Amino acid sequence: MENELVRIEGSVSAVVFQNAENGYTVLRLKDGNGELTTVVGVVPDTKAGERLRVEGRWSSHTTYGRQLEIVTLERLMPESRIEILAYLSSHAIRGIGPKIAARIVERFGADTLRIIENEPARLAEITGISEAKAREIHESFQSQQGLRHLVEFLGSYRLPAELAVRIYKTYGELSMMAIQDNPYFLTEEGFNAPFAQVDAFALELGFDGADERRVDAGLLYELSFNSTGGHVFVPEPQLVDATAAFLRLDRACIQEGLQRLAEQERVIVDTVASLTAVYLPAYGEAERYLARRFADMVNSRAALPANLARTVANIEAAQSLQYAELQRSAIFTAAAEKLLIVTGGPGTGKTTTLRGILDLFEQMRLKTFLTAPTGRAAKRLTELTGRDASTIHRLLEVDISPEDGQMVFVHNSCNPLNCDAVIVDETSMVDLLLMYELVQALPAGCRLILVGDPDQLPSVGAGNVFSDLIRSEKIPTMRLTEIFRQARESLIVMNAHRVNRGELPELRERKKDFFFLQRNSDKAVSQTVTDLCARRLPQSMGFRPAEIQVLTPTRKGETGTRALNRLLQQALNPPDEGKKEKKYGETVFREGDRVMQIRNNYDIIWNKVGGSGMGSGIFNGDVGTVQTIDYHAQTVTIRFDDREAVYPYDMLSQLEPAYAMTVHKSQGSEYRAVVLCAWRGTPLLLSRSILYTAITRARELLIVVGDEGVIEYMVRNDKKQKRFSGLKWRLCHIDG
Repeated sequence: MENELVRIEGSVSAVVFQNAENGYTVLRLKDGNGELTTVVGVVPDTKAGERLRVEGRWSSHTTYGRQLEIVTLERLMPESRIEILAYLSSHAIRGIGPKIAARIVERFGADTLRIIENEPARLAEITGISEAKAREIHESFQSQQGLRHLVEFLGSYRLPAELAVRIYKTYGELSMMAIQDNPYFLTEEGFNAPFAQVDAFALELGFDGADERRVDAGLLYELSFNSTGGHVFVPEPQLVDATAAFLRLDRACIQEGLQRLAEQERVIVDTVASLTAVYLPAYGEAERYLARRFADMVNSRAALPANLARTVANIEAAQSLQYAELQRSAIFTAAAEKLLIVTGGPGTGKTTTLRGILDLFEQMRLKTFLTAPTGRAAKRLTELTGRDASTIHRLLEVDISPEDGQMVFVHNSCNPLNCDAVIVDETSMVDLLLMYELVQALPAGCRLILVGDPDQLPSVGAGNVFSDLIRSEKIPTMRLTEIFRQARESLIVMNAHRVNRGELPELRERKKDFFFLQRNSDKAVSQTVTDLCARRLPQSMGFRPAEIQVLTPTRKGETGTRALNRLLQQALNPPDEGKKEKKYGETVFREGDRVMQIRNNYDIIWNKVGGSGMGSGIFNGDVGTVQTIDYHAQTVTIRFDDREAVYPYDMLSQLEPAYAMTVHKSQGSEYRAVVLCAWRGTPLLLSRSILYTAITRARELLIVVGDEGVIEYMVRNDKKQKRFSGLKWRLCHIDG
């Protein structure tokens, strides 16, 4: 059976591929009968000649046939003279090459490795090895043994081997001591092991359930977990109750832990309105900073340029247009304020207003940067304005800290951006921490224009920044409300506004840009969606499949992204002898597939297509196409617009098919055609904001496939998930 565990013991014949960063390896293992097996998994720093005892499951590879994917691993040192010679000759130990290896094995035989570990001074008996070199060989061998023992130790508790690589890079020879002293550090940033897994490990090691280290880690985990749900802080009673419940401890024990963390400044406890709010330090500091900085910007108005009215009139003449009253007012306000919000729904002229502000700033000789939270939003901003725009991450420039290897931004309070103004589009997508990084990098006196639609979904990350700023009524805000004539001709635009007002969209009218197709089962919905993308829209309306994006509220079920992506891949990019493919987990990646990066990765190196430059960083939501799969190098090359990045197989967990995506993932993007699934599912995901956001993603055509009753439910379901955030309150209560 392919799913059964298989055990093989043998020596490493060859290392085909190895990622030094995480230990992912492809190797050939020779068993006692001389048979070779391809083994894949995390085997850090392995070399030819090393003995392994592997337990794993078979998987199929289109070129190399069956491969054994490691589940558990035991590393054994080579035993025979031949194995030891192969091991040492592979430069496994610093200071030993093939010639020296042959002399050592000739002298000490099968006892070689024991001599290196326990009697290294005897190595100096061999010609070409000094006492100093003998010590170097011994230290190199000891270092390798430390990592191997760590891998075995974690593996015996079913903890992933790649975790050992991260631990050893941080603690070196002290790794085992660090784990035994406090295994809960493995849940912290940089290690990111699941809390439940680490907790079970710690309890097996003999940690008491009420141990302070367990309580502290549980509280920090609960805060971190809530931040993934959008919360900037957690009220103290809820935090204590939730932590006590999942640790199965009494409240008094948890309360003591919270006080301990506050005294150690590992959490911030503050008052927000009538709540005692508990923050992770990064969120508390960011919220306080932004409230103060925004208040300062509001209080320091800019001097109005001379002849402002004439300048704006000249811009109108040059653009052959006439601004509406609210648009003109927004442009005039941008000239006077250091901080301005411009908001409005589809068809209300946000883009025209933004271009007017840009033209005015050019006339005022203000150096202005355009930015957006995602690559797709930045690309769209460039297309709409005719000016270069970048993601916030690229504007701030990502680097790696030499101190701890963590991601940092080049531009910050000590090295601000060289500009006079920054305009941010799709601001509703910007979370608290990213806004903090951006505002920190603004030089003194810099203007900030925030553009967006607060009725769309909030940011994926913690906070509700854009909405908080508007609702505080402390920030100058221009709301564009007039729907222009051309926009009124679009049923997409008019239905978006109907939904936003809590009215049912017009589903019966057969205008060319909005259609509704009633279906009575999830299977019928998925079949219709597939047929629209593969046949009907390309043949009858001239849309290429690459121009059509399928959206759905959910990942699960017949109309979720997982099932739809399998159907759409089969219809749009089926298996072909000329196309290589790689199965990773339950997903098959095939050359020609549309894929999406699902987490920020600042380390991925990309090259400009055509060789015009390179850089690093592929970010959550970036969509690309699988260009090539290299079976020998065990890599997949993805093209993201004009950039290409190479992914080792072990990094494929950061990608997923993107023929269909959730509405959340589509934020900040606009597609020529959208096919939206409206079918039954989790009530939390069938909301007005989900429907409104989905409708506003379509530029030329929107087809809704599903049940009219579901659409009615979504319109009426205006419940927004409450996010604990103190930014609005701080803006309203800031001193001075």
